[in-house]
Amino acid sequence: MDYDELEQALAEGGATLAPRVSASAALEEIVSGKRQLRAVRHPLGFLCLPLLREGPRGICVHLFEPGTRAEPGAAPMHAHSWELRSHVLYGRVANLPVRVRDGGSSPTHRVFEVHSGPDGIDEIRPTSWLVRSEPGPQLVSSGGESYTLEAGEFHATVVAPERPAATLVLGLSLPGRVDLSLGPLDGRPARTTRKLCDTGQTERTVRRALRRIHAEQRA
Repeated sequence: MDYDELEQALAEGGATLAPRVSASAALEEIVSGKRQLRAVRHPLGFLCLPLLREGPRGICVHLFEPGTRAEPGAAPMHAHSWELRSHVLYGRVANLPVRVRDGGSSPTHRVFEVHSGPDGIDEIRPTSWLVRSEPGPQLVSSGGESYTLEAGEFHATVVAPERPAATLVLGLSLPGRVDLSLGPLDGRPARTTRKLCDTGQTERTVRRALRRIHAEQRA
């Protein structure tokens, strides 16, 4: 899986098959046992398959499965420390942009820093930054479409809980940046955990994803 080739394919847009072909090939390696990989249960309610890590660059597949819920305490409105380019493999994914400005005399949220450790634990630390947030209209992307998010851009990802979806995600970490989230004004430090799925659950989920990708290609 080549980061540069996928980045170029997504930047060019159009009806390119490269993202689906690359994702399908990587998922086939998982179910065949050629690639030893277990899905990560993300606190925001999706499964992550980390396929590539090259310094500041990474490629993942995110699987939004019916019945998968966000972990209590996970803040849906967040901003990445990395640039994101995402391609919807199947289903529909909505991004809700969130405009954030200094709260003045009537703040609505406190900004929190999210520090992820190698043990899968995210430390959520309150800052002194109080803001007002104003969600914008949802931007919906369907299978075969791509979208980008700049580092530091607050947003929330919305997927209908009863409808599966999957995205191929390219990320480029930027130096000096920290992951952020919006929480309550009186919020306290908290932790969330990124748990590994077992091998059997990973394989079953990946097989379902492959069937849906193939169905999307035939549609």
